[in-house]
Amino acid sequence: MFCDELNIKVKAGNGGNGCMSFRREKFIPKGGPDGGDGGNGGNIILIADKNLNNLGPLAQKKVYKAENGVSGMGKKMHGRNGKDLKIFVPVGTIVFNKNKTKVLADLDTEKKSKTIVKGGKGGLGNARFATAVHRTPRFAETGEPGEEMQIVLELKLVADIGLIGLPSTGKSTLISVISNAKPKIAAYHFTTLSPNLGIVDMRKFGASSNDNFIVADIPGLIKGASKGKGLGHKFLKHISRTRVLIHLIDITSNNIQKDYEVINKELKNFDKDLAKKKQLIALNKIDILDEDEIKVKLKSINFKSFHLISALSKKGLKPLIFDCIKALKSEKNVKKESKTKKALPVLKPHLKNKPISLKVVSKKDGSKTFEIDGEKINRLVIMTDIKNKEGLYRIYKYLEKSGLQKELKQKKASPGDNLKINGKLIPYQE
Repeated sequence: MFCDELNIKVKAGNGGNGCMSFRREKFIPKGGPDGGDGGNGGNIILIADKNLNNLGPLAQKKVYKAENGVSGMGKKMHGRNGKDLKIFVPVGTIVFNKNKTKVLADLDTEKKSKTIVKGGKGGLGNARFATAVHRTPRFAETGEPGEEMQIVLELKLVADIGLIGLPSTGKSTLISVISNAKPKIAAYHFTTLSPNLGIVDMRKFGASSNDNFIVADIPGLIKGASKGKGLGHKFLKHISRTRVLIHLIDITSNNIQKDYEVINKELKNFDKDLAKKKQLIALNKIDILDEDEIKVKLKSINFKSFHLISALSKKGLKPLIFDCIKALKSEKNVKKESKTKKALPVLKPHLKNKPISLKVVSKKDGSKTFEIDGEKINRLVIMTDIKNKEGLYRIYKYLEKSGLQKELKQKKASPGDNLKINGKLIPYQE
């Protein structure tokens, strides 16, 4: 089943714990600390793959986890790093945060990738903390937890040409004739329940394979589609990725001009930029009418240019296809010109790290809790076993070095008070 939007949870691997170990060998009674570091946790990477056309294969799982790092071992043996988890998505996939308020990645080209969540850093073994003064450190770091996030994947198909129009105008027939796509075709509305992609081989039309292009058949739109009516409203977003549109209109319609205006109004209501896209108008099903009837129909329209075609009998298709090539090349040249205009560089001052915040929460018994928040100290507490005396001493040492201890004294912190750092309670010590 076609799926163009998916909500999943991604969890990077945790870092492995550092090892607390001492060398113990015959004739070497005091070999010293030899605990190795833990391995880093695996990242989760999204990669655009042209062989995929929808997000359906990813819908089988709600949570994707990367491999954890392996803990370090004695003899200074480093734990193995966790393997990265590579998730392949269709080209044109946009990655949002949980509430869709921020774009995390736009994977709009083949093999483009983005690391969505990073694995946790492996903890250091006790061999790392040995100094001339402190030769036998009896603590090691714990591994840092990997990042986790709820993300929304939204697919916008990437195609050169998009076929738009009311239901039953012959879009499915046209794409099946000009490309390698094999859509469902029947004599009733809404046979196309999901977009179809096809490659147009220009050698069949007497041109070079260098001019090949991708065409997308967008499900039929109806009046009110931009407000949620019919099936086409689900797929309006896919049109935004196309470079040129073929607006297919049934020439046997009672009001050709109105059919044209209905579709363009829906495009404009959904996104004003869609209505500005280059459109090639093709009046289809000319095989049903004779020449006199066609002449009468053409009197009721005021299009500047259009193509008369029959997707069924393949009449008039070659001029339409070559017009597509011209339009695509024209759009490409416009893009090149816009890229050559370089914006003036904006110089920004170096942004300093976010300062550590300190908040005092007083209790009824007179004791106080000091809530401390900061990137470095949060990470330090996460990767430290506070039940270990030496680990706890490491935190107190950081408080002294960072100037927090001085600030705590100014706020009249005393023994019996607690420090709350990253959700952990640590007894205050002068």
